[in-house]
This record gives sequence, C-alpha cells and structure tokens, in this order.
Amino acid sequence: MDALAVILENPEHLSVQRLALTPPGDADAVVAISWSGISTGTERLLWSGRMPPFPGMGYPLVPGYESVGTVIEAGADTSVRVGQTVYVPGARCFGSIRGLFGGAASHLVAPAARLVPVDASLGDRACLLALAATAYRALGGIRPGATPLIVGHGVLGRLLARLTLAAGAEPTVWETDPARATGDHGYAVVAPDADPRRDYATITDVSGNAAGLDDLIARLAPGGEIVLAGFYEAPLSFAFPPAFMREALIRISAEFRPEDTAAVTTLIERGRLSLDGLITHRLPAGRAQDAYRTAFADPACLKMILDWRDAA
Repeated sequence: MDALAVILENPEHLSVQRLALTPPGDADAVVAISWSGISTGTERLLWSGRMPPFPGMGYPLVPGYESVGTVIEAGADTSVRVGQTVYVPGARCFGSIRGLFGGAASHLVAPAARLVPVDASLGDRACLLALAATAYRALGGIRPGATPLIVGHGVLGRLLARLTLAAGAEPTVWETDPARATGDHGYAVVAPDADPRRDYATITDVSGNAAGLDDLIARLAPGGEIVLAGFYEAPLSFAFPPAFMREALIRISAEFRPEDTAAVTTLIERGRLSLDGLITHRLPAGRAQDAYRTAFADPACLKMILDWRDAA
C-alpha cells in the first residue's frame, strides 16, 4: 500500500510524492484522509527550518497532525469500524521518511487507539480538534466570572476565547492586526496599548512571541499566572524584579492529551463549542506548495485546509 504525501525535503522545499506505507498490524487502522490542516505554529517552524531541537526532528519529513478521514481497514484488535469518520493526530508510517507529525497524506496507517471518532457532519472543521484540545488544556481550572486575558486572535486564541465563554468567564483578547480584531465575537478584542488593565489574574499567551514576557508580567495582579500556550522558537527570558514583586506564576501548557480531546468532543457534540468561521482557506492537496506559502504569508489566512479527496 502507498499514499500521496506532503514531503518537506528541506526548509521551504516541498513536494507531493508517493510513499510506501508501513503494513498495518492487528492494532492498526488504515484511514483514507479527506482533509488535513496546516499548523501556523509548529509547521511554520518546520517549513522555515527554525524548529528548535525536537525529538525525531530532521529532513525529509511528512508534516501535519490535523487530519480527518474514513477508516477503510481495521485490525482484529481494534475497536474502530470500517466506514467510521475519525480524527488522526499524525502517524509514523512512511518507512525511512520521518513522520513529524506525519498527517499530511492521502492514506495513513496508525494505531487505532490514537484515533478519535468524530461526527461526519463536521466535515473539514473536524481538523480543528487538535487546536481545540490544545486550547482546552491551556484553559486549566478557570472559574465562572473570571476575566482573563488572551494574547493572540488566531485560531487557537479564538478557540480559547470560545472555551472561556463556555466556562462562564469573560475574556479579553489582545490582537495587533486590525483585520483580526474586527467582527462581533462575543468578547472584547483590543490592541494592547488600548487596554489599561494591570490586574489580570490569568494571562494566556498563544502568540508565540518570545520577547513579550515582560509586558505580560507588568499586566498581572499579585499572584497572577501566565500560561504559555504558543510554540516558541527563541529562548524565553524575563526581568526578575517585576515577577518577584508580583509572585508571578508561569505555567507551560503541554501537548494536549486524550482526556482533552474527549472533553472538547463532548462540548462540540452538546453545542457548547462552535468550530464555525475558523477555516478561511482551502486548496487541493496537489497545490500543497501554494497552500503552505499562503498559510504562512497571508495574514488573512486563519486556517488552511488541504483537500485529499481527489488525490490520485
């Protein structure tokens, strides 16, 4: 069995090639991918060659961890069924070609235990499940009535704000791009210099800006917490005295876990979390080169989806 896959051969050198797939075992499933998303965080760093040292890092590689498709083969020791729509958080099924994270392909072989059944009616919006789970993990134990700050109004920031509202809290979001601040979102989106507050109990940064930590500490209430939920290519540092004066807490939100995925899936099913309006661009998988450049260079692109359904 083989598949068409996006291959980053070197930074900014991408192709779509046919690769042999690792034969599936009894605990594996074969999934025909319909759509995969392009991450403007980790995949941008892979594309540009600026990814910090990371387990499994190296070129050539197959990127992507936001894939949705249909099970076409299920091993004897699996609980998934043929015909089921599933979310696939990447795969390592390309032999000597690294899967980092291995989801951008027409077909994938993956352990069935890692697959997440999703409602087929979500269509390509189901590709947003990883970002929703990431946002949920960053949210932590927020309480109703809280008024936290979120830094960044891309897809992750918007999902975090929607989850904050669903938890009964009222977020403020910082965004420096006027185009991303417009619209009625159900919460305030403002430029940092237009926000006078300096008493936030929680500030969650999803911008990936490693240079902004001092500015965030200056906006904390005593004993406040900064949650780092972006992916940072540069070392993080901060001036100690202001953080010391506030007894600031700094938490790094790790990669989402199965329980986070289960929680957001339930919220979506119950209508408490919407994935609408977050996918702005779609291109056929054969135009992957154009898709990646648009995803990383066009500020109007919140989320780019590759469509694999007609991939030969």
